[in-house]
Amino acid sequence: MGRVAELSGASVRMLHHYDRIGLVRPSARTSAGYRAYSAGDVERLREVLAFRRLGFGLREIADLVDDPAADTAARLRRLRGLLVEQRDRTAAMVAAIDRELEGRAMGIRTTPEEQLKVLGARLYERIGLDYPATRRTEPRIAARIQQALGDARTVLNVGAGTGSYEPADREVIAVEPSAVMRAQRPAGAAPCVAANAERLPFPDDAFDAAMAVSTVHHWPDPIAGLREMRRVARRVVVFTYDADTPGWLDRFWLTRDYLPEFGALLADRPSLADMARAIGGRAEPVPVPWDCADGFFEAHWRRPEAYLDERVRRAVSVWTRVGARAERRAVDGLRADLDSGRWAERNRELAALDSAELGLRLLVG
Repeated sequence: MGRVAELSGASVRMLHHYDRIGLVRPSARTSAGYRAYSAGDVERLREVLAFRRLGFGLREIADLVDDPAADTAARLRRLRGLLVEQRDRTAAMVAAIDRELEGRAMGIRTTPEEQLKVLGARLYERIGLDYPATRRTEPRIAARIQQALGDARTVLNVGAGTGSYEPADREVIAVEPSAVMRAQRPAGAAPCVAANAERLPFPDDAFDAAMAVSTVHHWPDPIAGLREMRRVARRVVVFTYDADTPGWLDRFWLTRDYLPEFGALLADRPSLADMARAIGGRAEPVPVPWDCADGFFEAHWRRPEAYLDERVRRAVSVWTRVGARAERRAVDGLRADLDSGRWAERNRELAALDSAELGLRLLVG
């Protein structure tokens, strides 16, 4: 036990406590009567300590590590998702502090309320503050989603946000974990439940269809969330992104020339094929119209000046996740190229296009 305590950073007293409450019980004893941990015991201890350091209570941890529906790989994916979420929250706070320091250097002071909002905000809640101004329903994408939903009468919208793409002619229930996003849902919007995609509080086959729009990348465990959608609905429709095609980072000038860090954000994401398998579906390309009304990351591919607008960037999680330094370098580089005419020269073929293939996909299962 002493060696395990030394390697794990847990105290012997803590390990004794975990043994007493049945959370991590050593499988064997040495000839001298000391507790001996098997490889499986160490694996379980690693999960327990990781969840503990993320702030989970011991009862919650016991439920997680004893979940009969999740094997070790599934629990590791869940743990990884939570760690990524924690990293993103930290990155959002660092970026906000960097902006405040820059403002202070110019004599601009933030109010106490602004300071508390920044330090208390989760990533999705932070970017959600700017959603109403720049993230609206794009009717051509909405039409594709409606078509994919087919004749479904009851629809579950998972990771619903403010409800931009919820069909008005069907019976919809929304699921959204962010209080900020829920608060911005308009009057008359579908009823909204506070829950996570990975644990949908509905029985099997409760809905004709389940949909998720531009949200899977925010989920701690995308595959688990997609399987949950498949469990509760007979049809699943997901609007997401393809990062599997060779050279995918170069298909959009913004990631190719100014923000290569975007690639690292998706490096550990499940593949498009894995996501399609999780719902038993297929992937269909969704071109982005040049005048796209929904201000997601790729929306302004023919309107580059939009990316110079702080409000546009704050409504897209990518900019917070890459960090303030990368954001500043990308924006400064783009601004310089727009002023010099270099951007127009390099991307002159875009002016003739009404839509662009930038990797957006509709998964239909």
